Amino acid sequence: MHMKALEVSDVSISYNGNLAIDKVNFDVTEGDLLGIVGPNGAGKTTLFRAILGMQSYTGTIRMFGLEGKKYHALLPLIGYVSQKVNFEQNFPATVSEVVAMGLLPEKILEKSQTILQKSGFNWNRVYKKINKNSDKILEALKTVNLESLKDVRIGQLSGGQLQRVFIAKALVKDPILLILDEPVTGVDVETQTKFYNVIKKINDENKITMVWSSHDLEAIAKLANRVACMNRKMFFHGQKEEFFSNEDLLKTYTESAMQMHMHHH
Repeated sequence: MHMKALEVSDVSISYNGNLAIDKVNFDVTEGDLLGIVGPNGAGKTTLFRAILGMQSYTGTIRMFGLEGKKYHALLPLIGYVSQKVNFEQNFPATVSEVVAMGLLPEKILEKSQTILQKSGFNWNRVYKKINKNSDKILEALKTVNLESLKDVRIGQLSGGQLQRVFIAKALVKDPILLILDEPVTGVDVETQTKFYNVIKKINDENKITMVWSSHDLEAIAKLANRVACMNRKMFFHGQKEEFFSNEDLLKTYTESAMQMHMHHH
């Protein structure tokens, strides 16, 4: 029996009286790879901010059965990779040092483990079994196929490599949930493919529950098991096959994406 890792019920968010998100409902079951699709400005990042406790909202958000502020103790355990990774080009850190920033003190992890056990959630920690931090870092870099660059300064990496470093930084703490906000914006196809292979591997082998927003319907069709389609409102949430076999839905999605695209130019 898999638990609900995340439940979002009737969540609305307004900016200056404008509804950015209008009564959105969806849930994510433990082990899911949920692909969220929707045009720019559809409210995906705003929704992620609300889940991460950085944005006020009306409605209810539950994580592993805990509601609202009650799950805030679990926030350190959520891996979040944002769309724009802001890093000074000449920031004097190596790949390993950046991944090390993701390590959490064992005390925090133990406290969270207790909370999760009370909720009946069995937290499968891949990197916990590794004792030394340096080995954890190396293992996380192996997961994203970057161990050969561990001593390279991050200013020398390509955009796609940098994104994978940030995924390793999120992984090294064994996240209970990984949220990726359009992680491959503006990188070439080969880099995207590598990235998608990493996502698949993390979800399949490490069994990490993931929410991933993307414009790439083809990638979502290949990798996700469930799809949510939103543009301020949620107009589909369910099995991937159902979404991709529904001509009307796809038409609505592509039209709204086009409209927003035209609107932005």
